[in-house]
Amino acid sequence: MEKENTDEFYARLKEQLLENTNWPSTYLYKFIVPTDDKRIAQIHEIFDNTGAVIESKQSKKGTYTSLSITVHLKNPDEVIQKYKEVAVVEGVISL
Repeated sequence: MEKENTDEFYARLKEQLLENTNWPSTYLYKFIVPTDDKRIAQIHEIFDNTGAVIESKQSKKGTYTSLSITVHLKNPDEVIQKYKEVAVVEGVISL
């Protein structure tokens, strides 16, 4: 994603989160990542010590793993910060 599009996406997301959610709040992230222990561990590390509940499920063929992460956050900036941290994981798709 180009930087301009990314910044625009996060600005829109922050606006929606402020309008539709009372903060602090629980937020649900959904990611799809190629099934690879190292990549999945990277995502686990990002949410380590946050009290996050992480559920993972492999695709039928085992090629991909979907991760659902539920975590209590203080504000939309924390939500966006985690998206940016996860974005560095190779091959990850945010839903």
